[in-house]
Amino acid sequence: MRSLVGDRAPGTPAPSERELVDRFGVARMTVRQALDALVGEGVLERHPGRGTFVAGPRRTPTGVRGLTDELALRGVVVETRTLVAESVPAGEAMAGAFRVHPEEPLVRWVRLRVGDGRPVCLSETYLPAAFAGDLLDHLPASLYDELAARGHRPTWAEDAVSAGLATDEEATLLEVPQGSPVLRLTRRALDGETVVEMSRSVLRGEDYTLHLQLRD
Repeated sequence: MRSLVGDRAPGTPAPSERELVDRFGVARMTVRQALDALVGEGVLERHPGRGTFVAGPRRTPTGVRGLTDELALRGVVVETRTLVAESVPAGEAMAGAFRVHPEEPLVRWVRLRVGDGRPVCLSETYLPAAFAGDLLDHLPASLYDELAARGHRPTWAEDAVSAGLATDEEATLLEVPQGSPVLRLTRRALDGETVVEMSRSVLRGEDYTLHLQLRD
């Protein structure tokens, strides 16, 4: 399947499930699993109501970076200060995001990121305890490096960014005046089609630039 779409231009429709079933003589479920894997890798992309298409260069398996990596690229030395590290029930909201039972345990990790001696980001991260439970025993310097070592580094992510004002607690931790402008970043990170991280981050407004790549 990879060779069938490898030479096609971005935006070209992928072969239909029926075409692939007839071509390879396999069950439809097998075809769907292979398509899901290629979507997760960024080779294909789905558009609800339209179908599955060859993906462009905007989503690649190596394009997802954590804040530690982002700041390191700018030459910033990053320090992580753990505020909370615990195991908690998923609850209704996170259960839906991770597709688990509400009582399923998750790892909750609240961190303050310090760049060159100055607080730049406050983050709250949730991870499935199924593959990150013992992470609480040895908290890593880089979460994504640790996930990579466990075979679960995110291959793609969905970010939502909004502007806001720092709460009293956020202002204290980030060392900015109360009510200062901040950016709120919500991320859902996946390894293929498996959600491996849900996070909410608050960043000092002057320290973060959002870059967008747009196309028709």
